[in-house]
Amino acid sequence: MLDGFDPSTIPDPALRQLVQALMNQLEELHAKVRAQADQIQRLRDENNWLKGEQAKPDIKPNKAPRQLSSEAERTVSKPWQKRAKRANLRIDRELVVPLDQSTLPPDAQFKGYQRVIVQDIVLTTDTVRLLKAKYYSPTEHRTYLAPAPPGYEGQFGPSLKALVLTLYFDSGMSEPVIRSLLIQAGVQISTGQISNLLIAHQDRFHQERAAILAAGLQSSPWQHIDTTSTRVDGSNQQCHVLCNPLYTVYTTLPQQDRLHVLDVLRGGGPRVFRLDASAERLMRLMDVPARDQRKLAQLPREQDLSEAMLETYLDTTGRGITEQRRKWIKDALAIAAYHAQRAPPSPIVHTLVCDDAPQWTMLTEAVALCWVHDGRHYKKLEPRMAHHRQLVDDFLKQYWEYYQDLLRYREQPSATEAERLRAEFDRLFATVTGYDALDDRIRITRDKKRGLLMVLSHPELPLHNNPAELGARRRVRKRDVSFGPQSERGKAAWDTFQTLAATAQKLGVRFHEYVRDRICQGTRFPSLAELIALRAQDLHLGASWQAAPPRPAWKPVQVHCWHG
Repeated sequence: MLDGFDPSTIPDPALRQLVQALMNQLEELHAKVRAQADQIQRLRDENNWLKGEQAKPDIKPNKAPRQLSSEAERTVSKPWQKRAKRANLRIDRELVVPLDQSTLPPDAQFKGYQRVIVQDIVLTTDTVRLLKAKYYSPTEHRTYLAPAPPGYEGQFGPSLKALVLTLYFDSGMSEPVIRSLLIQAGVQISTGQISNLLIAHQDRFHQERAAILAAGLQSSPWQHIDTTSTRVDGSNQQCHVLCNPLYTVYTTLPQQDRLHVLDVLRGGGPRVFRLDASAERLMRLMDVPARDQRKLAQLPREQDLSEAMLETYLDTTGRGITEQRRKWIKDALAIAAYHAQRAPPSPIVHTLVCDDAPQWTMLTEAVALCWVHDGRHYKKLEPRMAHHRQLVDDFLKQYWEYYQDLLRYREQPSATEAERLRAEFDRLFATVTGYDALDDRIRITRDKKRGLLMVLSHPELPLHNNPAELGARRRVRKRDVSFGPQSERGKAAWDTFQTLAATAQKLGVRFHEYVRDRICQGTRFPSLAELIALRAQDLHLGASWQAAPPRPAWKPVQVHCWHG
């Protein structure tokens, strides 16, 4: 009965306002009932589990649920073109296929060969018996033995080592499945030996990961960032994904607060703290009371402090400061030290491209927010009234049309178009629909104007954080298969080889061949860090920063949400 009802058709303003209020109350009650039903079902399931029974089976409906992805709305379809699949195919060998001439007529003439490409793979063992030259010196009472060729140290050769690393970290296979495959090929190997191939003696690759991070931070003044959970030896930790179009680096740390995010941006190393004017401004923005700030008066100013020195000072002179305020003080002093670096171990990031999580705020001069992440909140609205559903659909259409305008601006930026888009943002997100949940959501987006329109000042900036979310998805898929590393060495291996695999993919390098080359100490491939530096010169990821005049001294900017 209410499917075609539109309250705007009611001529009496008072009655129209009353009906809209009742419709919004209905939506609020509907959302509350739906949330309570979900909570009741979770409690019933938990009660059944405690009794040793089964929970309600998760049977998917025949009709697909409403998707939260905005891919269809925000993308413009392009004409399909068939890709040349074999353009870069490497020919390993040629096989001449003869034709029995006795089956041919007498006047048949040879006209050459028809080229047909067939792809195949050979999975077989290459067991090598090394005959290492051995000498003995009677005068020195010493035996001299020829070293094994590079890559052949231990019981397994470089191709097998590279294959195990590729299958586990790039292809997402588990250790038991890898062992089963190798046994089928004729290799005698245990689960423990596979584990050692994955995590033991990988210092050279850990150094490559550090070089990739340094080169990636140098390649652009902006970076994508996101986090996802990872269980390490049974405890919950956070995997931080830092990336741009040239690289992806994984760093698993105990938490995801500001101090740990700074650890990622600084590339590791001891934490540094600094009390100066910017730190004091940050503490004021974080609502650290003046009485607590006065307790820092005896700290050395304009000097770098170690974490141990700061902790000792807070334990003695800073008594009475609550744990939360103590955390904010450390955050402020760490951020100030990060931006005051004169010879930083890694370049200072100007802008983070991310979602609106609080831990990203105040770390950098600017934060560019993700339009796709913001758009998902509109997709989560599930109004009961048909009129409200139509309002959501109509607004989302305008939302993604504006997004398309921003994409076109990135291709051809101009000051005039930037001003028009700012005015259009103000007009669009001043919309009042009468559906309270939608209007609240529009207001929240309006409050994020500075971060969402950062692209108007720096057109190189992407409009979404999909690269970091896709990087996090790689970790999630690995976590689903292998659950999580069981030691600190395993955690380091996960971070290092997922970094190498993701970065090699972005640079168009075959991960298996690259890893094998490094195991053999070869120089067939330049390092991934060198490739990042070369590609960065061509892409000009920081063109608008280079063209802009030098920036003044960094000052923290207050943002909509700051607690972390």
